[in-house]
Formats: sequence, C-alpha cells, structure tokens
Amino acid sequence: MVSTGSVAFSCTCGEVRGRISPATAQSGTHLICHCRDCRAAERFLEQPEAGTEGVELFQTTPDTIHLQAGVDRLAVLRLSPKGPLRWYASCCNTPLFNTLSRPGIPFVTAMVARISDPAPLGPVVAHSFVPQAGGPPKHRGGTTMVWRFFTRLGAARLSGRWRQTPFFDLKSGEPTAPVRLLTKQERAALYD
Repeated sequence: MVSTGSVAFSCTCGEVRGRISPATAQSGTHLICHCRDCRAAERFLEQPEAGTEGVELFQTTPDTIHLQAGVDRLAVLRLSPKGPLRWYASCCNTPLFNTLSRPGIPFVTAMVARISDPAPLGPVVAHSFVPQAGGPPKHRGGTTMVWRFFTRLGAARLSGRWRQTPFFDLKSGEPTAPVRLLTKQERAALYD
C-alpha cells in the first residue's frame, strides 16, 4: 500500500480530531521517549502506564497539524516552569502533542498512540532518555534525531511555514489555550 502522506489523529472520545499532513518518514522523526517527564504527564492525565516501553512520538513541524474538530477542547499542561507545553484533549484527558513554549522554534511531537495508522511514519529511528543501570540516561539514534530536528526547523523558518501553527497566537506569542502549571506537590506525586 502506498502512503498518502497524511494520517488521522483523534482523542479517545473523538471530540478532538484532525490530520497530520505530510506525515512520512521524510517529514518527521518517529521515536520513543523514555524520559520521566513524558511518563509523568501521561500518569497525570490518567493514561495507561508506559512502563519501560516509553512513549512513542512523531516529531514534525506545527504547520503539518490540521485540527478539524474540537479546537475548543485543547488544553495545555506544563510540568515545570521551563518544561515543554503538553497539549491534551480536556474532554477525555488524552495526550495529543508537545510543543516548546514559543512559536519561533517550529517543533511539535504527536503522540503516535493517537494516530489511526502509524505505518506512513516509518520505523522508529531513535530512542531518547533510555535509562541506564547506575548511570545517566542515553540516546540511541540521537544523531539522526538532532539532524532531522535542525533540518526541519531551518526549512520551516526559511520558508515562513513556522507561522502556520494551531498552537500559538503569533501576535502575542502565547499559546491558544490557557496553560496549567503543576504545583511542586502535584509534580512530586507523579514521580516514582
């Protein structure tokens, strides 16, 4: 089957839905993140525990995200004052995307579990923050991940596509939904 270069996504209840286009191995990076923060965010939103498997992500640019329904249901969670923005569907607490805090760096990760058919994304090419016994986490495929990130960022900045984002108001630079910053106590309760 030939990839159409477009995939559908939705929250669990179907209120928030849309498409990622293009969505191919060339337009993004398919990876698995094992960091404590990704798992903590899923735990806060009462999602099934990722365990040692990590959270499967697709990194791309915001101009590829096309929301078709439920824009008013998007909410934003932030684990710490300097952490990424974690976008989710408030109707059913489904994690959908992560972005940085400002639109000038055109970067978004989509939760692969929310994508109807992840085959067009290609294989997983990187694992980030893989726990190591007795040492700091390591990355596998990190060079590929970083190279693709900067290539996409540069192309989006040079072409002006970075301005096409459903996540930010470009005039103010603020997110299009209010950000809920967790308290230190809420955050501490999420970690092992």
